[in-house]
Amino acid sequence: MAQRIIQKDDYQYDIFLSHASEDKEDVARPLALRLQEHGLRVWYDEFELKIGDNLVAKLNAGIKGSRFGILVLSQDFFAKRWTEYELDSLEYLAVTEDRVLFPIWHNVNEADVRAYRPSVAKLLAWNTAINTIEGIADEIRKAIVEFYLQGSGD
Repeated sequence: MAQRIIQKDDYQYDIFLSHASEDKEDVARPLALRLQEHGLRVWYDEFELKIGDNLVAKLNAGIKGSRFGILVLSQDFFAKRWTEYELDSLEYLAVTEDRVLFPIWHNVNEADVRAYRPSVAKLLAWNTAINTIEGIADEIRKAIVEFYLQGSGD
């Protein structure tokens, strides 16, 4: 029996971008902006959070409302409680609702990721040491477009 692929309009966002604040300047912000240039709807803290917002509620709504999750994995990511909370939520949805995760390794290697979260280490990842932010954004856009095109015939 063919599984129904959720269509783009079923989600408020295409992507939830999870990152440590220390990786904002080098990776997260340029990636979010490039993905927006590609026409993708990105939940990124600087785009969505305003003074007085309930942080947990906004994070939950962003995660729940996104079809894909990007994980900017770094030593700073590994050390934060917020990023662990986001990863737990995204990973749960990847298992229970077949959401797709896009890991990006930033100044870490496979052994680092495996030591932090073995289940994430098995996912194909992009590495900022060998890929540009523009190249990573382009590959993510291609994967998302292909995903939605595969679902358009159902």
